[in-house]
Amino acid sequence: MSDDTRLVERPGPRSIVRETEPAAEPGRRRRSLVARRSGSDSIFSAVSYTAGATTVGIMLAVGLFLALRASDALAVTGFGFLTEQQWSPETRTFGIAAVLSGTITIALIAMAVSVPLALGTSLLISEVAPPKVKSFLVALVDLMAAVPSVVYGLWGVFFLQATVIPVSKWIAAHFSWIPIFSVTDASGHPQTEVSMFTSSAFIAGLVVALMVVPTQTSVMREAFSQAPAGEREGAYALGSTRWGMIRSVVLPFGRGGIIGGTMLGLGRALGETIAVYMIISPIFTINWQILKTGSNSVSALIALRYGEASEFGLSALMAAGLVLFLMTLAVNFTASSIVARSRSGAQTT
Repeated sequence: MSDDTRLVERPGPRSIVRETEPAAEPGRRRRSLVARRSGSDSIFSAVSYTAGATTVGIMLAVGLFLALRASDALAVTGFGFLTEQQWSPETRTFGIAAVLSGTITIALIAMAVSVPLALGTSLLISEVAPPKVKSFLVALVDLMAAVPSVVYGLWGVFFLQATVIPVSKWIAAHFSWIPIFSVTDASGHPQTEVSMFTSSAFIAGLVVALMVVPTQTSVMREAFSQAPAGEREGAYALGSTRWGMIRSVVLPFGRGGIIGGTMLGLGRALGETIAVYMIISPIFTINWQILKTGSNSVSALIALRYGEASEFGLSALMAAGLVLFLMTLAVNFTASSIVARSRSGAQTT
């Protein structure tokens, strides 16, 4: 019977040598190293797979339901549903170009405000605050995420709007040479009346920004906290300051968390309904002047027209909901993929 041969690494000039093992004695079998699942492991695996399959099934069912209900409206408009600004299903003239533009505008304004706030807050919690203060700040951020949307909407309408209007007027007065910051009437003349600055996309974007900051902060903080302690200490040992360590170790390691948190917040900002519905003054034309009264969003359109819609009008609203569903699904899926990759195998540069 032949012997088994294996390669072994040893110190010395010849680092790899060949050794032989005697063959198994007759009547004796090699032990199998395959572990058997216990009953609790099998139950846990079955429950996990069932929960995952149920979640995916519900998501597919929602998409299929929206597609079926929207088929009548999409059959009438076709691709024009994405390019038409007016919304009049009764006359078969309807589309989401204006509301989709407003949705994206509000979401981008929210991201421009929320990302710096979330990034600074997450770095404060993970790198600067002492342990006792850190635990308090983590709990406070989590509580902010639990505040209902209607509360943010009421706060935006009755407090933030009056506070922000002077800021909007100042921006319009000093940066009107940038088209998105100008506020003009139909003939192109600059306007300074307070009524021209209320219920704007800018105000709605600020409210949505404060709503998504807790979500973004949690994701970024989690990514920053996983930066290797050895690399942090190595940066300090080389004479780096705290900011130098954050810039060379923490931020590169948490790049995936920053991107993922930003996109998760973007997904929520795109689908926000109540707060936006309470603040904006709905219009059905594309308004490129973000400080000017008048904007719209897909979710606010559905909330506004659902109660009075006819059967065909309801199909049109379902078509708008389908577009929003696909858009937020793509954003959230991309964000989840980025966050998952950042939690394993991330490296500093």
